Amino acid sequence: MITHIQGRLVEKTPTEVVIDCNGIGYHVNISLHTFSLIPDEEKIKLFTFLQIKEDAHTLYGFVEKQERELFKLLLSVSGIGASIARTMLSSLAPQQIIQAIASNDVATVQSIKGIGAKTAQRVILDLKDKVLKVYALDEVSLVSNNTNKEEALSALEVLGFARKSAEKVIEKIVKEDPNASVENLIKQALKNL
Repeated sequence: MITHIQGRLVEKTPTEVVIDCNGIGYHVNISLHTFSLIPDEEKIKLFTFLQIKEDAHTLYGFVEKQERELFKLLLSVSGIGASIARTMLSSLAPQQIIQAIASNDVATVQSIKGIGAKTAQRVILDLKDKVLKVYALDEVSLVSNNTNKEEALSALEVLGFARKSAEKVIEKIVKEDPNASVENLIKQALKNL
């Protein structure tokens, strides 16, 4: 299996890149998350996953190992193919998907285009234990963290801020300080909105 590819970036679009590696151009499928993280440098390295089917050999690339591991976990779920897994990683950051699965947040998983209620429930049911184990998460801290986020978002909505922009700001704050209180989340968000 090809675990990574390093070479000269020849082409870059939101869904794919071409990397020249010693004169051979490799076509690599990517998510929007990876696209946003790829530097505009000539030399790049992507962690890869090679999917082999009867009719095609498809190479998927990721800037972060965590995203590749999550991609492989998503593929293990019945009804989730590479296309849907890539759409999921394009719609939400890997950390958001991990948090949603670990905290039974069906609504967040279901908000991804192409994911219905049953598929969202299956993703959570099949992957929750694996995600908690692989990423060494504590269910108690996830629940309180999720509650704090929701309370802060509700408060910001009452204050007249759009939920989408508030969610982005709150997510950024939670990444930096996972144990932030509701008050701190709101104060930090107000500075950044």
